[in-house]
Amino acid sequence: MIKNNYNKLTSITYTELEKIVGTDNISNNAEQLEKYGQDETEDFIFLAEVVIKPTTVEQVSAIAKLCTENKIPLTTRGAGTGLSGGALPIKGGVLLSMEKFNKILHIDTRNLQATVEPGVINYIFQEEVKKLGLFYPPDPASWGSCSLGGNVAHSSGGPKAVKYGTTRDYVLNLEMVLPTGEIIWTGANTLKYSTGYNFTHLMVGSEGTLGIITKIVFKLIPLPKQDLLMLVPFTNAEDACKAVGAVFMAGITPSAMEFMERDAIDWSIKYAGEVNFTIKEKWQALLLIEVDGNDAEILMKDCETISEVVQQHNCDEILFADSNEQKNALWKIRRKVGEAVKSNSVYKEEDTVVPRAELPALLNGVKEIGNKYGFKSVCYGHAGDGNLHVNIIKGELSDEVWENELPKGINEIFELCKRLGGTISGEHGIGMVQKPYMPVMFSNAHLQLMKQIKLVFDPSYILNPGKIFD
Repeated sequence: MIKNNYNKLTSITYTELEKIVGTDNISNNAEQLEKYGQDETEDFIFLAEVVIKPTTVEQVSAIAKLCTENKIPLTTRGAGTGLSGGALPIKGGVLLSMEKFNKILHIDTRNLQATVEPGVINYIFQEEVKKLGLFYPPDPASWGSCSLGGNVAHSSGGPKAVKYGTTRDYVLNLEMVLPTGEIIWTGANTLKYSTGYNFTHLMVGSEGTLGIITKIVFKLIPLPKQDLLMLVPFTNAEDACKAVGAVFMAGITPSAMEFMERDAIDWSIKYAGEVNFTIKEKWQALLLIEVDGNDAEILMKDCETISEVVQQHNCDEILFADSNEQKNALWKIRRKVGEAVKSNSVYKEEDTVVPRAELPALLNGVKEIGNKYGFKSVCYGHAGDGNLHVNIIKGELSDEVWENELPKGINEIFELCKRLGGTISGEHGIGMVQKPYMPVMFSNAHLQLMKQIKLVFDPSYILNPGKIFD
């Protein structure tokens, strides 16, 4: 058993770190430590002893080696948009910000690949490949600010995942630094890989606990030339959930299929600003459904089929976005829901996911568990792949109930997910906040295998300690 007896930074180790990156790329200023001690996970703040911003892989290697030799915790951070506390330096030590690794190194149009550094912002990357007629589909709600390295660390998804898959499906190869300082590539820049253990897929979703990603090779696909966006309102949220599976049964795979219940809609509109259509009082849920492709006639037929299906599930009048401005306005409402919830109340967000046909049972179960424990929830998410974001609102709950009773309710939600064939996180990761619930999903034998893998890569347990499991 590893005992986490970490060492504090000394003036000597600080000086050594300063020599590695230069005085402009290291700080123990209180303001900097506070800025880098938080992300978008609730209201947590954990202070590192130093923030360091390397610019080369050789610097990262030297930092990792120094931290390992001195048993100093080393937490890697992307853009700080995480929702599970995955990049919080909960054990102190060194906070390694990858923000200066922000270059798109090469876009290979012959092989439909791109090599990037992990600090590149998702939206910037998407826009650059679009200029070449190419497409990188994973688009988390925070795509305007989240980094690609963070996306890889959590295997982030987004609305397009229902048709195109998550980050994991686009990572071909990774350059990574081991905690001992060695620099390796995890695989090859090929669409097939059957050459020993697949370290690339092991790294994707490992939340910075096994190595430090310094380069990413992504697969790209041709950019669809057209898309159509439908807003489908329902007077009953369960009907909206039931309609999801029916659309797929009809042979249609939308490029996005998003669910928002009433409170999520109202809060987001208030937060994001006015929209150019009326939200009727009787609407209790919306499905935002997009189809994309290269043939306008086929897309229109797909929308006709979708319309027929959702009308069988008691939807109200279907609205079509007839301009890019309307499309952007609708997507803005969906993407701003998380920020809107955070601005309204203290909250906890659970990233539940089940097989899509079980979405009605999950939604009803969440509401029943909320009634049992006295909490309100605001639900929205990627309905097409069964990923429901459950935002639990503190509201008038006492601190005692919030701290002591609410975890029991969350545990029941996760047990429900497991019974329905799902799991406790679809795209946000485990990090710090979901760590206590890992035994809901995994046996002790399963968890021990994970811990043994961790120790093979990181025997001193310095990389992002205290995340996923202890």
